[in-house]
Amino acid sequence: MTVKEELELIAKRHGGCLNPEDVVAFARDKTTTLHRQFCWDDSKAAEAYRLWQARQVIRVHVTVLKGSDEQVRAYVSLRQDRGEAGYRRIVDVIADGELRQTLLEEAYAEMSVFAKKYRVLKELSPVIDAMDKAMHKVAAKTGGKVGGNGKPKAKATKQAKPKRRERKESQLAAV
Repeated sequence: MTVKEELELIAKRHGGCLNPEDVVAFARDKTTTLHRQFCWDDSKAAEAYRLWQARQVIRVHVTVLKGSDEQVRAYVSLRQDRGEAGYRRIVDVIADGELRQTLLEEAYAEMSVFAKKYRVLKELSPVIDAMDKAMHKVAAKTGGKVGGNGKPKAKATKQAKPKRRERKESQLAAV
């Protein structure tokens, strides 16, 4: 069986719903395809879980930007930093033209994913249309430099900060 077939089997056994606990219980069987999708070394799995917890702590920390009364995430993860430097302060990203452009491009990519996922919901058509208009408006200002997903093409961005310490996260994810 494929992973998809096993997930469908689990869902069928549980009234059409997939519950992570049921998936893990099924995957404990070494003969399943799902078994190979998990790290069964408890010390490595525990370290990976602590890294996930650290990400959650970082993500829930908020701040209020100057000139606003709205709370926003205090730290953002730019694609270029993932697996290396990690997260940057939002105030630093907003203040730096290149980093701000990177964040904007990533926002466009996320907007595109959102639109693809929820376009089937007619109730969200006004939201999706507004996102499309915003992306095209910015593209017009930048001389039509738009990528295949309706987002501006990436500019050269600053390199990620050097590693502060060796992280084994990528190794853990591969296990």
